[in-house]
Amino acid sequence: MSDLFEKSMATLELPRVLELLSGCAVTEEGRERALALRPMDDMDDVKRAQAETTAAVKLLVLRGTPGFAGIKPVAASLQRADMGGSLNTRELLEIAAVLRAARTAADYGAGEEKTPISHLFHALTPNRFLEDTITNSIVGEDELADSASPELAAIRRHMRATESKVRDILQKLISSNQSKYLQESIITIRSDRYVVPVKSEHKNAIPGLVHDVSSSGSTFFIEPMGVVKANNELRELLAKEKKEIERILAELSAQCAAHKTDISEDYQLLIWLDAIFARAKLSLKLECIEPKLSDKYLHLRGARHPLLDQKKAVPNDLELGERFDTLVITGPNTGGKTVTLKTLGLITLMAQCGLHIPARDDSTVRVFSKVLADIGDEQSIAQSLSTFSSHMTNIVGILDEADGDTLILFDELGAGTDPVEGAALAAAIIESARGMGAQVAATTHYAELKVYAMTTPGVENASCEFNVETLAPTYRLVLGIPGKSNAFAISRRLGLPEYIIEKAAARLDAENVRFEDVLTRLDQQRQEMERERAEARRLKLDMEQSAEKAREYREKLEAERAKVVEKANAEARAIIEEARAASDLAISQLKELKKQQDRLDWQQVNDGRAEARRLLNEAERNIGGSAPEVEAPPPSRPAKAGDTVELVSMGTRATVLSVNKEGVLQLQAGILKISAKQEEVRVVEGETPAQKDVRRIIAKAEHTIRTAAVPSQVDLRGMMTDEALIVLERFLDTAMMGKLETVTIVHGKGTGAVRSAVRTYLKRSRYVKSFRPGRYGEGEDGVTVAELK
Repeated sequence: MSDLFEKSMATLELPRVLELLSGCAVTEEGRERALALRPMDDMDDVKRAQAETTAAVKLLVLRGTPGFAGIKPVAASLQRADMGGSLNTRELLEIAAVLRAARTAADYGAGEEKTPISHLFHALTPNRFLEDTITNSIVGEDELADSASPELAAIRRHMRATESKVRDILQKLISSNQSKYLQESIITIRSDRYVVPVKSEHKNAIPGLVHDVSSSGSTFFIEPMGVVKANNELRELLAKEKKEIERILAELSAQCAAHKTDISEDYQLLIWLDAIFARAKLSLKLECIEPKLSDKYLHLRGARHPLLDQKKAVPNDLELGERFDTLVITGPNTGGKTVTLKTLGLITLMAQCGLHIPARDDSTVRVFSKVLADIGDEQSIAQSLSTFSSHMTNIVGILDEADGDTLILFDELGAGTDPVEGAALAAAIIESARGMGAQVAATTHYAELKVYAMTTPGVENASCEFNVETLAPTYRLVLGIPGKSNAFAISRRLGLPEYIIEKAAARLDAENVRFEDVLTRLDQQRQEMERERAEARRLKLDMEQSAEKAREYREKLEAERAKVVEKANAEARAIIEEARAASDLAISQLKELKKQQDRLDWQQVNDGRAEARRLLNEAERNIGGSAPEVEAPPPSRPAKAGDTVELVSMGTRATVLSVNKEGVLQLQAGILKISAKQEEVRVVEGETPAQKDVRRIIAKAEHTIRTAAVPSQVDLRGMMTDEALIVLERFLDTAMMGKLETVTIVHGKGTGAVRSAVRTYLKRSRYVKSFRPGRYGEGEDGVTVAELK
């Protein structure tokens, strides 16, 4: 990476963005990596880094921040342990912190979904045993727990007992009459031995060893002879404790050395993850998105400068490389030209660093090998450089390094010298850069460059919008229209006397005045078109929203209709099945009765018939459901001959035979003939398929009941003529009620009196359509077979 590229990155303020990124990292090395981040020029590397940042953003939103706190460099400690050295408690606790972070990070990243960073989580190798061993053994930077080893626990138990013994002895001395020799009634320690402070004049009153004397010489710190042995024992125990601690630390160090590779790799992975999640945190902080990547063009939508207040920054659309390769930005001072130029370069650098960009989702960034910028005034007295000279020095370097994969940014190109020569130089420099294949964005005040952009293919004008009513810039970039410098308006706003402005205007030549007037009219027309386009966009959005609501409402209605139809069909199927089941049960029972009718008396037959009727009535009630009775609708039209009507009061259906002059209907309901008025009946126009199926099933069942319960044959043999005719009359009544089509009358051959009487009766009967003697196999002349009406 060249010095000029580094200088350009500083000019575009990438280091300030990296400082923000560093503040999002948790670990010290993660912050260092953030500050050292540089743009990548390989498309695949940039895609990978962008995908990593996006994956981390999703995890942050779903699961919160992973725990990287407390991670410190452990490479040097592991290296010393690997060489046989013993680590101190602080170093061991730092290793335990790495192991703990690796374990929590592995749990955080566990899941079935594969992401661009899931392999980093899966590569972590937590060691819970070593982590727990260290944390359970070391309770602080300078203290080991008693549970670190059984030997250490035993030593410390003996130490506590010995200390208690020493204190008891000294406490007795303090409480005795020898306390008058003491400077104070306290127990203290000198050279790791328990002593008492004795007045200098009574130093011989308490036999013992002198360990210290106060600075004034008035106090002697004496170890009484009674505690010398206990103190000696305590010193031995302290030595044993120190030795055991050293052994434990050496053992823990050896365990760390045995897992040096895994711990080192875990540390590097955690730092890597910390850097990735720092990018994700910055993305959420600045409300950024992952851009699309291209090797040909740049297309930013709603781009904002990342270092401005994101709530106040004005978003702008920027493009370069697709319709044109050079963008010339003009407009007033303080109008936002330089900020726009920096936004273009800085967002490109951020994207190539793997950072998300502050723009809309449909933005595309081109991957450049270099981004070179000449922005700002770098005049130097020490180097005898003027403004023009400093700019030109940078431009020379830029043109030396530029190629087809370079983005070049020029601020105030050609400024600082004669306007005519400066404009000519600016156009020539742009042409030279374009000839190398570079993409160029430049700001200028020169009218000549505005004309150059308007007349040169591949070069586009853009302007920073200026509100002539408020005399303030809006900081909006407008593509395709050159801008006015508005020097007079800004000077007037800043308080320059009007007569000076008028004198300046008088000095402008007519050509410049006409050109500025054209630009003014163009800007007015553009603003009017912008307002109309915004209104059209709003109306289109309203129409789309209305259409979407209508579509959703229609879909909802269709769904409800489908549910209602399906529910109705299901209910109809259930009703039909229930009626069919009841009918089948009734028919099966009646068939059984028919088989047994010869063995049953008439009471049993009627009981079976009543039970079958009960089943069918129950099925009919189920068909009607539990819905409340509703008032019958008024007749749709008067009934006429041939119509099927329903008697409203009875719910019975009948066929209209005729209608007399008074409007009275003659009805046929089964075998009955009924008279009714028009208002007492309702014309049945039609039935649903489900109702027809149910009614057919019930009618079939009723017919089966009648035909099964009524015998089709009567035996008159052995009866007198009068008795036989009475039985025959009752039999025919029952057969008609049962709707039998044919019956058999057994009267025997005998004298023929009963046969003659039966046939004479059948001739007169209104029930009989025809009759005949029995055929061979039916009983021949001993029976008569009658066909009923």
